[in-house]
Amino acid sequence: MFENAFSRSQNAMALSDDQRRVLRVNSAFVQLVGHRPSDIVGRHTWDFVADGPLMSREEWTQAIARREVTGEAQLRVANGDQVRVQFGVHPETISGRRLVLFVALSVSRWGRHFRREDSTALGDLTPREREVLGMVALGATSPEIATELHISHNTVRKHVNSAMHKLGARSRAHLVAKALAGGPLSS
Repeated sequence: MFENAFSRSQNAMALSDDQRRVLRVNSAFVQLVGHRPSDIVGRHTWDFVADGPLMSREEWTQAIARREVTGEAQLRVANGDQVRVQFGVHPETISGRRLVLFVALSVSRWGRHFRREDSTALGDLTPREREVLGMVALGATSPEIATELHISHNTVRKHVNSAMHKLGARSRAHLVAKALAGGPLSS
């Protein structure tokens, strides 16, 4: 699921090492920042943040150790403009190497009010929550999911909110990062 969601998702995603050096990006990330992949890979994530790094190296190390990195940032795009995003980050060790998945959702696509306070993960997702989460991971909006699954937009929101609560996610971006990097959609 991870490879499929990473490659096909309309959500901007990047994989980095634990020093925030970009190793790989998906096409949605390329489209968001307007740079070619070759101009992104090898650079630090903060090279694209309007005001530079949001955290010092020590703050980053501590946040990654807690496995809870989420927030908002202004990204600089290729044409000199800026785009506001909410992001979620989740570390995962793969083949002995520590990687970090970044998921950035443009505020213009998802709206400003989808971040919540810290919460503790509570349990397993239902099959329907997992199905909705898979569609969110691929970049579908709530109305698109509602149409595809023949359920109401409100029901989709309830499934997303429940999944966020159960996984301890603070935003949709954080939910996708947690679900793909080490959670219910990682296999």
